[in-house]
Amino acid sequence: MGMKMKDYYNIAYAKMLGNKIKVQYPEFKLNQFLKFIELNLDDKPFLKRQDLFVDGFDKFMTHNYKDDLEVFGKLLGPELETPEGMFKEGWWLWPIGRYIERHGLVDRELSILFIYELTKRYTGEFAIRPLLNDDPKATLEIMIQWSMDPAVHVRRLASEGMRINLPWSKKSVASLEFPELFRKVLDNLKEDQEKFVMKSVGNNLNDLMKERPELAEEIINDWQKDEISKSTAWIIQHGLRSRKK
Repeated sequence: MGMKMKDYYNIAYAKMLGNKIKVQYPEFKLNQFLKFIELNLDDKPFLKRQDLFVDGFDKFMTHNYKDDLEVFGKLLGPELETPEGMFKEGWWLWPIGRYIERHGLVDRELSILFIYELTKRYTGEFAIRPLLNDDPKATLEIMIQWSMDPAVHVRRLASEGMRINLPWSKKSVASLEFPELFRKVLDNLKEDQEKFVMKSVGNNLNDLMKERPELAEEIINDWQKDEISKSTAWIIQHGLRSRKK
């Protein structure tokens, strides 16, 4: 994006998104929504802009989590065709992810289903965090399933969502409460051929190396007991990069 990220979420964007919502949910108070955004946008930083849009959804949509998700589900459109497509085509869905981040605990099961679909068009890495922090065991068990999914974006989410120091998100060590489940996700992904997934697993190890170096080293040592693939070798190198500095 040539412009600053925050500037993408402007009044023109609000009209585009608002019109999409109105098509699927005719009762949507589009004009009030746009006026609310325009009055409050001023020079808000990036995440505050995301929160403003979520405030707008809360004020002017259905006032029911399940019904809002149904509307948002109809907006999602086709799955991304390329691994890193979220960085080119998925930006417009960020406030919807932010809405799940705020309200996801209202209905865990529905949220998990929605995040699974959202991540194939943008990313669910932020939306999954409150669920992970609330119930790390149940969420990690889902992420183990996701780590074996045919969809590259879902496999990446399994790793990225449980990172300790996820950019644009609060630090979370919830996954470390169940190190055997945390490990299982990484073990399932260590042979992944997709660079997009490999980067995430390496970043995960890099975060772990700063927080719990003994666990990171134990994982790497176990991987190295057998002959390792090119993917695993690259992931280990990426995961050790901070230590080498």
